[in-house]
Amino acid sequence: MSHRFVHENRPGRVVFAAGARARLREEIDRLGLHRLIVVCTPGHAGLAAELAAPLGERIAGLHPHATMHVPAAVAAKAVARARETGADGCLAIGGGSAIGLAKAVAKDTGLPIAAVPTTYAGSEMTPIWGLTADGRKTTGRDPRVLPSVVVYDPELTTTLPPALSVTSGMNALAHAAEALYAPDGSPIHTLVAAESARALADALPRVAADPHDTDARSDALYGAWLAGSVLGATTMSLHHKLCHILGGTFDLPHAETHTAVLPHVLAFNLPAAPAARTALETALGTTEPASHLFHLAQGLGADMSLTALGMPEDGVETVVSQALAAPYANPRPITEAAIRHLLGRALSGAAPA
Repeated sequence: MSHRFVHENRPGRVVFAAGARARLREEIDRLGLHRLIVVCTPGHAGLAAELAAPLGERIAGLHPHATMHVPAAVAAKAVARARETGADGCLAIGGGSAIGLAKAVAKDTGLPIAAVPTTYAGSEMTPIWGLTADGRKTTGRDPRVLPSVVVYDPELTTTLPPALSVTSGMNALAHAAEALYAPDGSPIHTLVAAESARALADALPRVAADPHDTDARSDALYGAWLAGSVLGATTMSLHHKLCHILGGTFDLPHAETHTAVLPHVLAFNLPAAPAARTALETALGTTEPASHLFHLAQGLGADMSLTALGMPEDGVETVVSQALAAPYANPRPITEAAIRHLLGRALSGAAPA
């Protein structure tokens, strides 16, 4: 086989182990940081305070105000808080909301990030930032927002409710799936993405059955790490475009939206991406990846209807217009009819077709 590709590794350090949170001070020492602002959601304020306690005087302030989709006003307040405290680094504890807010701080201040994920979002492995303003989500890439170190501790995910664990894991699986047909992928990205899909699809039923199964949690977090790494290294396509529009415009829950949309986009794209389809068939052990993922998520309790998640039916026009407004890479040409078809099925929660 003749290969032609460009492959670029992203800088960064990963520490992965049950109990890895105990090494957080050592990792902060390695980075040479002395005044950290800690960002998290309000619900994770207690956990953030607990994890930050061993850092003692190195904590310049706790900022528990992260929210979904990183509203621009929330980001501006976090940036101001970081500057007020004289922080020289940002410690993000939580899921995509917390890490997204830390990235907003890093983008404007250049502060390095140490991340301790508690979900399977994967944002901690990417140089991608996102902000929402006036009903639109804007994303971009900036090497400054890629965390300098990520501490993965599967034990920190055991309190993630089973339902949210499933949708968070499906969100990660979406990163892996779209990396398989990315225009700037490489053979290495394909290997990583396929292994991510395999690990997540295998782990999620075990996590749902026993949320305190550390081995299952470790396998899911491993899959999410791999998914995040290919998310950060490749260009995402129709699935992520639609989910950004749905989240930014209608404030739909992030992971649940990815879960509901993914099977329909795969049903549309995989016929035009035979190598990606073969990789997913092997990883998932099925000849119908789109249908398999739909029934996997549904069987584990995920709500597959965008209507149930809060999308108004008259919102389809907005999604169609935004999705067609700017060209982006996708295995198949994106048409108005195609978007209406897959959104229609996702709205009702019907199986992909």
